[in-house]
Amino acid sequence: MPTRPAPNRRLQHILDRFPGRRILVIGDVMLDQFLRGKVSRISPEAPVPVVTVTEDTVMPGGAGNVACNLTALGASVSLLSLVGDDAPGRRLLSELRSRGMDTGPVVADPSRPTTQKCRIVAEHQQVVRVDRETVEPVPPAVSRALLAHLASAVRDADGLIVSDYGKGVVTRSVVRRALSLAHRHKVPVLVDPKIEHFKLYRGVDCITPNTNEAWGGMRQTARPGEQAVRDLGARILRTLRLRSLLITRSEKGMTLFQAGKPPRHIPARAREVYDVTGAGDTVISVMALALACKALPFEAAVLANAAAGVVVGKLGTATATRGEIAAALAEEVR
Repeated sequence: MPTRPAPNRRLQHILDRFPGRRILVIGDVMLDQFLRGKVSRISPEAPVPVVTVTEDTVMPGGAGNVACNLTALGASVSLLSLVGDDAPGRRLLSELRSRGMDTGPVVADPSRPTTQKCRIVAEHQQVVRVDRETVEPVPPAVSRALLAHLASAVRDADGLIVSDYGKGVVTRSVVRRALSLAHRHKVPVLVDPKIEHFKLYRGVDCITPNTNEAWGGMRQTARPGEQAVRDLGARILRTLRLRSLLITRSEKGMTLFQAGKPPRHIPARAREVYDVTGAGDTVISVMALALACKALPFEAAVLANAAAGVVVGKLGTATATRGEIAAALAEEVR
């Protein structure tokens, strides 16, 4: 059975405290490009549509989109990440700074390209994505530079997000050092996980995998049914020694797990789903801000669920504002 929502007045109070919260985002940034256009014919060279481009936009992706979600909610954001020493990297940094983020802890590595993802969209249908990236481990000198920024960045934070896209920033040394500092300064740590790195996250406050990531991270084959998800969540909590776990379940909503408590399910909110791109970034952003404001994990999850319902109703990589989240919550009680 779905869990009864938290009182709206309390949730509004938490939302009102979002502005000015200082959040450190550690992870893989990328430059997202969208080429949008129209299709009127098939290419004579190959059986593919010819897209006449009418719009060319770029925006921060990956951990950069997490940071954008946070700034849209009023947070003060610092970003610890990595770009190439190239034109896309400079453009990405410019985009981040234009949104008011602190990019001082971003390291430029001349040995690798800035991660780029170019999506070609015909009408409203994505027809192809072109990636430029490397997933090689970062050089020792670059790793040392990232670690050198950690102490002051964590000390000044109210919350810490690890946004792991598997592009080289999130390593055992970075996570262990960040977690040690966060525990010392009582800063909550949340992780948007990569399947291959689940064991790195042992001891963090919360991770927010989707269902596939949860099964894959535990090296288990997915099984149907609510009991299977409950058993999986309990095992993740025990194995990683987490305070909480939020499994996002697409149209089924989200399920929150906490040590020593029964799971609590929150139904999906979106009336219409246009695009799920970046919804996980929105979820972890709202969770982190709410926990930084001393919300209970369930309160944070309800707010995150409402925010996810907002962004999946928009096209492309999107963010939610506090006003939109408040309106979504208000709709539930009418």
